[in-house]
Amino acid sequence: MKFRSRVVGGLVVLAGVSAVPVVSAQFQIATAARDYSFTISTAQPWTDTGVDLQAGDILQVHSSSGENCDPAGVSGAARTGVPVVSAPAGALIARLQSQGVPVLIGSSRQLKVEEPGHLFLGVNESGTPPCSGSFAVKIHITPVATPTTPVTRKALTANSPSAAAPPAASSSEAHKPATPQDIESKLASAAQVFLAGQFGNGATASPASSAAAPTGNDVVSPTSSANAASSTPVALNVSSAKLDSALQKDIDGLPRRVNDEFNHQGDMVNFVLVGSEQQVKDALDAARWRIADTDNKEAVLKAVLETYQKKDYLQMPMSQLYLFGRKQDYGYELAQAYSVVASRHHFRIWKAPATWNGQTIWAGAGTHDIGFEKDQRNGKVTHKIDPAVDGERDNIGQTLQTSGKVKSLYYYLPPDPVQGAKNATGGGYHSDGRILVLVLQ
Repeated sequence: MKFRSRVVGGLVVLAGVSAVPVVSAQFQIATAARDYSFTISTAQPWTDTGVDLQAGDILQVHSSSGENCDPAGVSGAARTGVPVVSAPAGALIARLQSQGVPVLIGSSRQLKVEEPGHLFLGVNESGTPPCSGSFAVKIHITPVATPTTPVTRKALTANSPSAAAPPAASSSEAHKPATPQDIESKLASAAQVFLAGQFGNGATASPASSAAAPTGNDVVSPTSSANAASSTPVALNVSSAKLDSALQKDIDGLPRRVNDEFNHQGDMVNFVLVGSEQQVKDALDAARWRIADTDNKEAVLKAVLETYQKKDYLQMPMSQLYLFGRKQDYGYELAQAYSVVASRHHFRIWKAPATWNGQTIWAGAGTHDIGFEKDQRNGKVTHKIDPAVDGERDNIGQTLQTSGKVKSLYYYLPPDPVQGAKNATGGGYHSDGRILVLVLQ
């Protein structure tokens, strides 16, 4: 069996020929209803939910009071300069496009999407909000009814990615010779989930995200119920004790977001590791995360060699991002064979300048690649991330927890949390703002 490889936009693409049956199955792209939960702060005029909308979608929005604020608005408050003049100040509002006309949501409303767009939630305010607090918002999206689209295996090649990676194989499993049946199965799996991710049906948070219920000052993580049902939830064993005040101070001093070489802000810092460099490597190795290759040319040769040896290549290089004025110290990824080109769980970590109890602090930014989209900086093709980034944060915690190398886990909500933003390439994402802190042993 022969393979060829090439580089497209800095990505290694492997294409297999002749060994895989080309017409033997069909995949159905099904469109399912989606559910989201958000906590919308009145201190932030607009929040990018990360939710894309299609023409014909029906949105059912329900919101409830939280922290002394009413989504119906504040009676008698001044309306000067507010986005929706006809609505009470402080009320919950929405936009269905980035520059769309704001509409009142209040406590409950149903909306029909007339054209493709993107959902933003906000507060009807101008300057100082009429009340200080937040709204708990639940959204149910019923998509427009469309026939499912058959996709034959003939249309798929060995670079078809998947939107979710199962637990990584051990070294011995990863290096077993691949049979035609193995390759066919991997292609089928990769194609199904990739198509779901590309068409808005497979990009969801990890089960751990919904299993770990926020407590105290925590806020609700936006998750998709459609995905939660597809996996068995595994709860993170998060400590109920308060995070050490000195460590809190160190985390408060970390930058909230990383940036690219052009200083465009991007992914949020959503987890922290505490431990020596060796402890970090041992824990990630035990959790079966792989260090990403750093050189594209070497990666091509390695991919070709491993393909020739009938092994799975799972260490695709990732772009360089910056924190503390330097590129990542390490990049790690977890992916399924044949899908790593476009779909993988991955993160970058940087050694922070601060230490806690003599232990090194590592700042991490994790996201889940689920397909491709246009890079807003240059119009080229880039990775599309799951906008519910809390899912990848909790996936990292879940895998490390099962490694047996974690002493304790904590959620920590910093005073200036990131709850809605865009990455360096322009893709939107949303979060509950919490940072997962993992103390290693």
